[in-house]
Amino acid sequence: MALRINDTVPNFTANTDQGTFQFHDWIGDNWAILFSHPKDFTPVCTTEFGAVAHLADEWQKRGTKVMGVSVDGVEDHKKWKVDIEQVSGAKAGFPIIADEGLEVSKAFDMLPAEAYLPDGRTPADSATVRSVFIIGPDKQLKLSMTYPMTVGRNFGEILRALDALQAVAEHGVATPANWTGGKDVIVPTTLSNEDAAEKFGAFNAELPYLRWTKFPG
Repeated sequence: MALRINDTVPNFTANTDQGTFQFHDWIGDNWAILFSHPKDFTPVCTTEFGAVAHLADEWQKRGTKVMGVSVDGVEDHKKWKVDIEQVSGAKAGFPIIADEGLEVSKAFDMLPAEAYLPDGRTPADSATVRSVFIIGPDKQLKLSMTYPMTVGRNFGEILRALDALQAVAEHGVATPANWTGGKDVIVPTTLSNEDAAEKFGAFNAELPYLRWTKFPG
């Protein structure tokens, strides 16, 4: 079954390079990002893990935990982190799930139920395990995106999307294209003009359905 926005994400028990976690317990009352990779010791993924490591302080400021997924084992993960830290110059302090049985990849609909890892496999055998999932404290999926193996993910955009999701959750607004923190936001169409004025004060109706207001934060 496909995992859709606002679905409760699967609650699984996973073995990682930092021990065993039950996913919902690990999230706790935080926001969470789960980002997946088709194989350890691959070039694009190495740069991505490094990018995540460099953003450690940014995740913490936003009350967000990050966890990786790769379909190799714990010992490979530990060895790979040495490479990641060498290339990035940052400590990779987040856990990486050892999804050797593909349970997590299948639960998040990144691979079909019949998928398996053949002997002598290459990253192409699990190429679609290249997704990012942003999950709220309510354990519901808020955003997902999937990239091909040859295109590195933009974690600046993931950080921007996280800011927008948190603004929506906290202030009941919507955010326009290319929004960054502190800029004007959109009044949701679910609010009447009267309710919008009561909630936000002044707003500018550029179109009847496009109403702008100052960011409440």
